[in-house]
Amino acid sequence: MSIDENNNETGTSDQPEAVKPVEPTPPTEPVAPAASSTPPAAEAVTAGAGGALAGFLALQQSNPKVFYGAIGGVVLLILIFVFSGGSDAKLPVHQAKPVVIGQNYVLKSPNAYDNNATIRLVAVPGSMAAYDDTEENDREGGCKHILQGTPVKVTQSQDAYGKKDVFVEVEMLGGECEGKKGWALAINLQ
Repeated sequence: MSIDENNNETGTSDQPEAVKPVEPTPPTEPVAPAASSTPPAAEAVTAGAGGALAGFLALQQSNPKVFYGAIGGVVLLILIFVFSGGSDAKLPVHQAKPVVIGQNYVLKSPNAYDNNATIRLVAVPGSMAAYDDTEENDREGGCKHILQGTPVKVTQSQDAYGKKDVFVEVEMLGGECEGKKGWALAINLQ
């Protein structure tokens, strides 16, 4: 079979084809494209992402070694990022100064920024969390709440929670409670 015979035409190749004249079509009004709910920029991004994903998935069929190697590389980077950890530097911890019995100090809370904040004194060391401070009359009288900046003298200390000198008994050296004693946290002394 020759090339002339293999032209997939139903008629014979010796007869010329009849040429039909093309009739002009009447002009039509231009049709506006349908309004899209997404902006053109979003469509471009979506088309680009879809094209990249389609190309990546086509890589699975054409070159599976590269496809699975890329997936393995991404997984490896994620594992390195997750298990890389950080530095072994420890967080700074408040280092309490050693308390000297008989030494004069000033009451100052390291956790209060308000100069009018008071420091709670209790009768027994360790009972800091055992009081109910919701009543207003608890703040009045009895020298229970001492203003910051009040000078005090340490008379004794108490160890607690495996740490030395956590609670200290102080004697007021000034203010309306001068001469009275109570227990406070050692971190409230400066």
